[in-house]
Amino acid sequence: MGKKESILKNNLRQYVMVIVFALVIVLFQVLTNGVLLKPLNVSNLISQNGYILILAIGMLLCILTGGNVDLSVGSVAGFVGAMSAIMMLKWGIPEVPTILISLAIGFAIGCWQGFWIAYVGVPAFIATLAGMLIFRGLTLVVLQGTSLAPLPAAYTFLASGFLPGIVDVGGYNLLAIILGVAVSVFYVLRELKNRENKRKYDFEVTPLKVFILQTIGILAVINAFVLTLASYKGIPMVLVIVIILVAIYSFVTMKTIPGRHIYAFGGNAKAAQLSGVNTKKVMFWVYANMGVLAALAGIIFTGRLNSATPKSGTNFELDAIAACFIGGASTSGGVGTVIGAMVGGLLMGVLNNGMSIMGVSIDWQQAIKGFVLLAAVAFDVYSKSKSK
Repeated sequence: MGKKESILKNNLRQYVMVIVFALVIVLFQVLTNGVLLKPLNVSNLISQNGYILILAIGMLLCILTGGNVDLSVGSVAGFVGAMSAIMMLKWGIPEVPTILISLAIGFAIGCWQGFWIAYVGVPAFIATLAGMLIFRGLTLVVLQGTSLAPLPAAYTFLASGFLPGIVDVGGYNLLAIILGVAVSVFYVLRELKNRENKRKYDFEVTPLKVFILQTIGILAVINAFVLTLASYKGIPMVLVIVIILVAIYSFVTMKTIPGRHIYAFGGNAKAAQLSGVNTKKVMFWVYANMGVLAALAGIIFTGRLNSATPKSGTNFELDAIAACFIGGASTSGGVGTVIGAMVGGLLMGVLNNGMSIMGVSIDWQQAIKGFVLLAAVAFDVYSKSKSK
């Protein structure tokens, strides 16, 4: 009996932010008189927060290495967006090569910052603060204080386009429904396999009744979400990109040696080094990866805005950091998941969207988000003190 209570307690701790997220959605659905979950608004919510979710994935890896953050990601996103607009509108480079070159620029910037942090020993906070100033300044230089617009449709498709539908059935996008069913089947099979593997190696498993209720609940959320999108225009391209990245980075962090090295480094850097982990290499590649994802976020944001502006990317780093900590990442590193960061990012997105619908001023929105971040970190600190 005590064993079951322990499992239930651990599951509650693990999914507490999901529960909070669900409660916030219900609250704003009531306060906005049902506007929050209307198909058009749900689709806009995904598009508006796609670039923050992308940044949160990379930021999570930085935080896992010991609570480090990258303060430059907003400036890098703005700079890459500016360069992509210049390449297309002034230099006449086609859209696909522009996107590839933009990602390469992000990779180069990430390597540059990773070198200073990993091999020179400059603290990540200082190195990325310098990067924030450098690339914010360079954005102003290359744009010369003006905006560039409009951008080619093939470029903006990544940010504002939708997967082509097969046919509409009763007003619902059939492709979206098919994908929703496929995701549901994959989720059930994966959970059953994970449960069987735990039993095989005599690990603790969630009680069957709780497992069934948990699975039914998640399936209901997945299919309600998909049906909502299917009743509008279908699956946004931003959502496809985010899902692919979540799948890749969840696999890398949970199932590969480099992913284990990142967690080991964040848990105890000295012990990881003594165990054979090349901590400098880990740190270098974490920041190189962050540069690529910042570039991708810049492409998405610039495409959604349909213009490159000198102020693009302002405060993106703060939203990405908040998403990770609200989603359960530890301030000391070594703890956190990609899915948790996504939940944190979406929670922030729902707060922004819901308060905007209600007409809450930007000033109060910032203050409320600050309280939410403080509460999330306080909960992390409290949980650690109780577990000692």
